[in-house]
Amino acid sequence: MRLTLYTDFSLRVLIYLGAKDAGELSTIQEISDRYQISKNHLTKVVHELGKMEIVETVRGRGGGIRLKKLPRDINVGELVRRTEDDFYLVECFRPGNNQCILTSVCRLKGALHEALLAYLAVLDKYTIEDFIVNKDELEAILFSEPL
Repeated sequence: MRLTLYTDFSLRVLIYLGAKDAGELSTIQEISDRYQISKNHLTKVVHELGKMEIVETVRGRGGGIRLKKLPRDINVGELVRRTEDDFYLVECFRPGNNQCILTSVCRLKGALHEALLAYLAVLDKYTIEDFIVNKDELEAILFSEPL
């Protein structure tokens, strides 16, 4: 299973915001600069995270973004389910796809489905809080060290 860049960036934004002091604002530009990723991509990610009510935006001079939920309330498995658009590990997972001649007798499909469920079950055990317990180390990298 491979996560899309969209999900990767979503997780990175949430870790960044979670490592900040509660309520402290950040900008998309500073996150983009720190991670060295496209501001345009991050703008789309932040917009969607806002629609999911995970982050909030403060408009105007001195505005920015911050977590709308506590890090312990942001479940990673749920986030991955909401940000990934394709959990079809093989073509036969796609509804209506019967191109494989083994479809009627295949046992692989069941094993792959079980693996996908196990993968998501592991992610369901974690929240963003689990990834910011080393806050001092994160702060040193994200906020203190020069770019």
